[in-house]
Amino acid sequence: MTSDPHEEYRNKFAEFSLKEADLRAAKALQRIGWLILLGSLTLTGVLGYTVFVGLWKSNDGIARWISLAIVNILWIACSYWLFSNHKNLAAKASAFRDALQKRQTAAAQLPLDTTSGLRVYREASLDVITSYRAQASRNRRVHNMFQLLIITGSIVVSTLTAMNEGSNTVLSIFTSSLSALVGISAGVTGYFKFRERGTTSQSTADDIEKNYNASAFQLGDYERLEETPRLIQYAATVERIKEEQRKREIQLEQSASREERSAQ
Repeated sequence: MTSDPHEEYRNKFAEFSLKEADLRAAKALQRIGWLILLGSLTLTGVLGYTVFVGLWKSNDGIARWISLAIVNILWIACSYWLFSNHKNLAAKASAFRDALQKRQTAAAQLPLDTTSGLRVYREASLDVITSYRAQASRNRRVHNMFQLLIITGSIVVSTLTAMNEGSNTVLSIFTSSLSALVGISAGVTGYFKFRERGTTSQSTADDIEKNYNASAFQLGDYERLEETPRLIQYAATVERIKEEQRKREIQLEQSASREERSAQ
């Protein structure tokens, strides 16, 4: 007995969603592992400095050697976990691609009448909404990270400059490096405009979702329309929203280029 193409497509879409969520979770764990590794290596450098230069001369040295050993064990274990998890991440990425291909194959087997094709387009727009929201979240995170670095770095630089009158060479080098990092962060934030990019992506996702719900419940411009005209209008509206998003992205790129030329 031949299965219903629409039912098969729904099953493949559900399988694809599970694989996508699984891959995102694995990537999140991978990022956390890299943060732990970076922090451990930083602590290793700091503790190594205290051990070999002797900033902790006031004690017998046991505490700093134990701390250094623990931190080294931590980053070695974290490195091993990242290496092992890399294979697991690759397997999940492969499963995700397989699920995506199966979903696309199931979509291609749907009847080629206009209404069915438009239904597929309408459901596929959920992926577009998710993609734009992911872009918005990523840009917001990057912007907030740079802003936090700029704010805290500026305060720390001002405090260290007031505390140090040039007698400590190491502290002076650290203060200068931190000040340069704050300046670079401010320049990167102003050039790439992460906040503006996140705002436009979020606005586009919200507009598409608004039209998706309106077409489902026959609200607003979709009121009293039959299914096929309603789906056609929905597709046209979504394409217009996506085109406006592309134009906004181009304007941001052109604005960055103009600012770069004016600064030269």
